Amino acid sequence: MEFMKIFLRTLAFLPGVLHGVEDMLGAGTGDQKKKAALEMVNAAINITDAVEEKQILDADRFTAGLSAIIDGVVECLNASVWAK
Repeated sequence: MEFMKIFLRTLAFLPGVLHGVEDMLGAGTGDQKKKAALEMVNAAINITDAVEEKQILDADRFTAGLSAIIDGVVECLNASVWAK
């Protein structure tokens, strides 16, 4: 259950991560920004340790899921006042 706590906390700070990536990369492409955000989130969750401890059984599927979550959060942020 410890992994779930870490994962949910990571999701809670995802908008901040995306905002930070936007500030860092500015005019970078969406793919560059997504890759940077995914790397930050992966590091925060520490996927390597989670795989070794068998908390994540399929790292590729997990990363694909995180990628989809990032896409969704970006859509929400772009549709909000934050984007203006």
